[in-house]
Amino acid sequence: MKFPGQRKSKHYFPVSARDPLLQPVQQESETATSWIAGIDQILVDIEAKVDDAFIARYGLSAGHSLVIEDDVAEALYAELTRDNLITHQFAGGTIGNTLHNYSVLADDRSVLLGVMCSNVQIGSYAYRYLCNTSSRTDLNYLQGVDGAIGRCFTLIGEHGERTFAISPGMMNQLSRESIPEEVVAGASALLLTSYLLRCKPDEPMAEATMQAIAWAKKHNVPVVLTLGTKYVIGDNPQFWRDFLRDHVSVVAMNEEEGEALTGFSDPLQAANMALDWVDLVLCTAGPNGLYMAGYTEEEGKRKTQHPLLPGAIPEFNQYEFSRAMRYQDCEQPRRIFSHIAPYMGGPEKIMNTNGAGDGALAALLHDITANDYHRLNVPNSSKHGRRYLTYSSLAQVCKYANRVSYQVLNQHSPRLTRGLPEREDSLEESYWER
Repeated sequence: MKFPGQRKSKHYFPVSARDPLLQPVQQESETATSWIAGIDQILVDIEAKVDDAFIARYGLSAGHSLVIEDDVAEALYAELTRDNLITHQFAGGTIGNTLHNYSVLADDRSVLLGVMCSNVQIGSYAYRYLCNTSSRTDLNYLQGVDGAIGRCFTLIGEHGERTFAISPGMMNQLSRESIPEEVVAGASALLLTSYLLRCKPDEPMAEATMQAIAWAKKHNVPVVLTLGTKYVIGDNPQFWRDFLRDHVSVVAMNEEEGEALTGFSDPLQAANMALDWVDLVLCTAGPNGLYMAGYTEEEGKRKTQHPLLPGAIPEFNQYEFSRAMRYQDCEQPRRIFSHIAPYMGGPEKIMNTNGAGDGALAALLHDITANDYHRLNVPNSSKHGRRYLTYSSLAQVCKYANRVSYQVLNQHSPRLTRGLPEREDSLEESYWER
C-alpha cells in the first residue's frame, strides 16, 4: 500500500525501528491488507473511422447515440475488424476506471465484480479490456458468460461527426451467486454506480447489487455510490434520495447530478443537503474545482490554516483540517466542508473530459483504504483514537483528488498508466504535508 500523496521526506511503511513498543504489534499484523471491491457493467469503448454509408447501413443516426441489438453489434464489429477500421479499443466503465486508477495510485489490490466472456480471443475487445486493466486489479471473481460483454462503438464519420452505437451484450447478467461475501466483508469500501439498478426486469444485475449491499451492511463496510449522469437521477430524484439514506455512506457526483438530486445548482448547497442522507460527499464542479462535505467529531475538529472562503455557507471551510468520520461513529457530529480550485488553473489544453471525476474518486478511495491499512497494522497509533473514515484531513483529500483529476484531464485515456509524478520543485509544500 502506497500512502496517498507526496512527502518532502521519504517515509516507508511499516516502520520497524522507530518505536520499540510498536514492533511486536507490527510483527503480528504485518500481513494485514485492505482493498476496494466494486461492481461494474463491464464494457469496452471501440473507436473507428467510417463513411456515411456505414452509418446508414446499420440504421444509425449520425451524431446521435443509439442502443443496438446483439446481432447488429456482431455484424458491425465483424465489418470493422475485417476492413481494419478500428483505431482504438479501450477498457471502459466508470467502476472499472475507478478501480484501475485506485490500483495504480495505491499500487495495491482492488477487486472487480462483473461478467467476462468465457472464451477470450487474442486481439478481441474482451482481450483489450483485460490488457488495459491494472495487474493489481483482481479479475479472478468475474463471472464467465457465453456471449459478449458491453460494447460502446464511437464511429467517426467523414466530417468528424461522432455517432455512438451501444450494445449492452450480457453485461447485466451478473448473478447474486457471483457476489462472494468474503470479498465484500474484507473490503475497505464497496463501490457501485447508479447504472447497476437501471437494467431490464429479467436481468439479474440489480439483484446482485442489492446482495452486495446486504453483505456490506452485515460487515459494516462503507458503500460508495457514483451517480452516473443527471438524466438517471433526474428521472426519479426521490428514489435516489431514499436509496442514499438507506444504503450509501459516500456519494460522488458532479454539479449537474447534484442539482438533479437536491434541486440546488450551487455545489456547496447540494453537498450540504446530501449530508442529510450520507456520511461523505465528493462533488466535482468542472472549472470551479471540487467540493467535499462530511462529518467529524465536535471535540476533534481542527481549524484550517487556509483563508476562509465565502459561499452559501459563510466561512464553510473553517474546519477543513478535520478528518472525516461516519455519522454513526460521532457522538456530537459536526458538518465540515472543503473546496479547492483546479490544480494549476487546469490543463492548458484539456485532452479528455471523460473520467476526471472517476480519478478524483479513486484518490478518495485510496485515502479511505490507507486509513484501514494503517489501523490494521498500527492499531495503537494516535491516528485511530476515533473511528475515522479517512486517513487525512478533508483539505488534504481535496488536494489529492484535484491532482489526480488534473492528470486525467491532461491525457487521452480515463485510465492512468502510472502514479502521480514526483512533487514539482515550485510547490511550496508537498501534497500530503501535515
